[in-house]
Amino acid sequence: MNKLLRSLLLAATGLFVFASAQAADTIVIGLDDNFPPMGFRDKDNQLVGYDIDLAREAAKRMDAKVEFKPIEWSAKEAELNGKRIDALWNGLTITEERKKNIAFTAPYMVNHQIIVVLNTSELNAKAELAGKKVGVQEGSTAVNAVEADPVGAQIATLRKYGDNVTALLDLAAGRLDAVVVDEVVGRYYIHSKPGQYRVLKDDFGEEEYGVGLRKGDTELLAKLQAALDAMKADGTMDRIRAQWFAE
Repeated sequence: MNKLLRSLLLAATGLFVFASAQAADTIVIGLDDNFPPMGFRDKDNQLVGYDIDLAREAAKRMDAKVEFKPIEWSAKEAELNGKRIDALWNGLTITEERKKNIAFTAPYMVNHQIIVVLNTSELNAKAELAGKKVGVQEGSTAVNAVEADPVGAQIATLRKYGDNVTALLDLAAGRLDAVVVDEVVGRYYIHSKPGQYRVLKDDFGEEEYGVGLRKGDTELLAKLQAALDAMKADGTMDRIRAQWFAE
C-alpha cells in the first residue's frame, strides 16, 4: 500500500470515527407534537412543552445534543426499535404491555384520568355519569380506564374524538355531559378557560409517565436516569413543572 493511499484511508477512517462520535452525542427523541403541555407547537410553530424542557435540560447534563422528531404516535415502538429515534418522551404511560418492548426510566410524573364538566354542571361524582354522554380521545388510555371501570358500563354514550380539544369544545357546546382526559392535558386546557370548566374529585385511575428507550441501550438509560435523578434532587424538575402547570 503506497503512502498516499494509506494516508487517504487513515483520513477516511478518522472522518468516520468523528462522524460516529458526533452522532452518538445527539439523542433523537420521538414525540407527538400536538400534546400540550408536554410537547406541542406554539404560535410560532416552535416545539415547546414540559417534556421538551426536561429533555433539553437532561441532554445538557449528559453533554449531549437533543433532536426532536415528530412521529406517528401509533407507530412509536416501531420507530424506536427501528432505530429511527433513540427515545420516546411525550407523556408516555408506563404499562406492563409496553415494558415487553420498551425500557423505561423510573416514573418522573404521575397522571390521572380526570373528569371534566362545565362549571354549571350538576354532576359532582363519578357514579353520576350513569346515563350520561361522555367524551374521550380515541386510542388514549382514557378509553381503557373508562371501559375497565364499573361506571363505564352505565354510561349512555361514550363518544370518541380524534383529540381532546374537540371533545372539550363539544362539552362547552352542551353536546356532552363530561370529558375524561389526561390530567396534564385537561388542567392545562381549562386553565386557559377560567370559569368555564371544573374537575370532579373522583377520577378514573392513576398512571405514571416515563421515558422509553430501546432495551439494549442500557448505557443511555443509565446516563439519562442519573440526569433525571439530579434534576429532581436539585429542584430543577419542580421549577420546570411550575412553569407549565397551574396545579
